[in-house]
Amino acid sequence: MPSSVESTLCFCRHTYAYVLAFADVHQWFLDLSIKWTTQENFPPKYLHYDPETSRQLMCDKCPPGTSLKQHCTARRKTVCAPCPDHYYTDSWHTSDECLYCTPVCKELQYVKQECSRTHNRVCECEEGRYLELEFCLKHRTCPPGFGVLHVGTPERNTVCRRCPDGFFSNETSSKAPCRKHTNCSAFGLLLTQKGNSTHDNICSGRSESTEKCGIDVTLCEEAFFRFAVPTKFTPNWLSVLVDSLPGTKVNAESVERIKRRHSSQEQTFQLLKLWKHQNKDQDMVKKIIQDIDLCESSVQRHIGHANLTFEQLRGLMESLPGKKVTTEDIEKTMKACKSSEQILKLLNLWRIKNGDQDTLKGLMHALKHLKTYHFPKTVTQSLKKIVRFLHSFTMYKLYQKLFLEMIGNQVQSVKISCL
Repeated sequence: MPSSVESTLCFCRHTYAYVLAFADVHQWFLDLSIKWTTQENFPPKYLHYDPETSRQLMCDKCPPGTSLKQHCTARRKTVCAPCPDHYYTDSWHTSDECLYCTPVCKELQYVKQECSRTHNRVCECEEGRYLELEFCLKHRTCPPGFGVLHVGTPERNTVCRRCPDGFFSNETSSKAPCRKHTNCSAFGLLLTQKGNSTHDNICSGRSESTEKCGIDVTLCEEAFFRFAVPTKFTPNWLSVLVDSLPGTKVNAESVERIKRRHSSQEQTFQLLKLWKHQNKDQDMVKKIIQDIDLCESSVQRHIGHANLTFEQLRGLMESLPGKKVTTEDIEKTMKACKSSEQILKLLNLWRIKNGDQDTLKGLMHALKHLKTYHFPKTVTQSLKKIVRFLHSFTMYKLYQKLFLEMIGNQVQSVKISCL
């Protein structure tokens, strides 16, 4: 015979199974009840006393975009009528009147959503402002030493915070966050003055072998050399160009290094630059260098006065098509280059990242979008002058003829085969 302990265990097991089964049945009834209740309550109802029958009825409410015309009766459902123009209702209701839309937006607001039968007119403060009581106020600007924690919206003001250790902000802005101090050692430099909340670290000790700013090919050189870049490349294009150029030849090792480090179009720019450097004592190359220098002096005059903030330089880079120059590159450029060289250096970095694109065309594209970045008008005008200057500069067209004569029919036949 089973012991009392075994009997107890058996009873408990049966009881537990019964409880589980009961719980499942209870849940099924609960789900079904909720489903029935939801179905019965849609459309939403309201209680109405019917004077004809002296009964209380559950009538359907009127949907958004309508008003109540007649209550339901025992024989007829609720009758609703569409709201007239310039009136609305935005929820299920029992009112016999629609609401009048807000007639006009307040000063410094624009219409975000027009009035309709189901929505009131929605007004929103203009860009750079937020609604405080009944007024659109300017977003707070964070002073130097403070960065933007939360960018302002049409509903709330900018939230600033003091820059923590290792970060700084040297500008007054409603959008710029605190930026991290430059890591001098990452650039092979020494930290000579530690930064604080308003100033970046100051680095020095740049090795002599490192160029201060390091612009590989300038806008003028690109304008001079671009004609030598074929629209389609043959596998041996660079070798053809090396063999055809007069004067001291670029050695094979340098050519292979250029091939490894640069894209197809960038290879031509780098090869011509190296060839120019190796033959700088030849009279013909001296003339080329002199004219490039004159061109660069003119470009510097147009852009040399620019003194842009980090946010403005980032806006310029964001407006260019193709692959973007990183924020790290922008910070490094601001540290290594003078203010008059920074735009040219960043355009140079952009061209290297986008070797198949024309810098002047990229700059023309950017100028159409810089308004959205609140770019200084004086700088956009200067950039436009540079584009017009390089497009109208006829000297590089003379060099096109000169180079074609130098490299002879061999290059011309390669170009023809590429078309």
